[in-house]
Amino acid sequence: MSDGLTVPFALAAGLSGAVSSTAIIVTAGLAEIVAGSIAMGLGGYLAARSDAEHYESERIREKQEIQELPEAEKAEVTAVFVSYGLTAEESQPIVEALKKRPAAWIDFMMRFELGLEKPDPKRALTSALTIAGSYIVGGLIPLSPYILLSTARTALYISVVMTLLALFVFGYVKGHFTGTKPLRSALQTALIGGLAAAAAFLIARAIS
Repeated sequence: MSDGLTVPFALAAGLSGAVSSTAIIVTAGLAEIVAGSIAMGLGGYLAARSDAEHYESERIREKQEIQELPEAEKAEVTAVFVSYGLTAEESQPIVEALKKRPAAWIDFMMRFELGLEKPDPKRALTSALTIAGSYIVGGLIPLSPYILLSTARTALYISVVMTLLALFVFGYVKGHFTGTKPLRSALQTALIGGLAAAAAFLIARAIS
């Protein structure tokens, strides 16, 4: 959503410095929103698929190592427990118990040796739809004044206020959920979006 707010905002602001027709700005803005949402949605889908494929390949490798190099894998399990403060002697019964449960042994190695959690099989599609949908919602906020008004300059002023407010609110909420200071996150998000739009506007105005 942050990208959806920033990129169409910067594009519309930049075009406002070069053209007076809101129709051109709306057409270009909608085209960017469609292209951006597809690109980012596919990016999220491929990233999630890559995570799932990486997990499966690592699991196959761990399974082979447990079958072909059990002593080396036992030593790795012991090393994990030693890193948590247990001695090798204290770890031995747990290591032997895991040896009798190959599936649990593989799960243990995936989580504690490689630091990998089994991904949700629905994650790729969910990620793609969430990212694409958020980009569209974010992009329509700065573009809506140009859709509703016929004067590009007036629409620009309203778009600036609406988008900066949306960026501030989004940054505040993001900061709240990510554990950072909400006000600091809100100011940073609004500042980055504002600078991007200002740069695009000034460049387009200078060229025109």
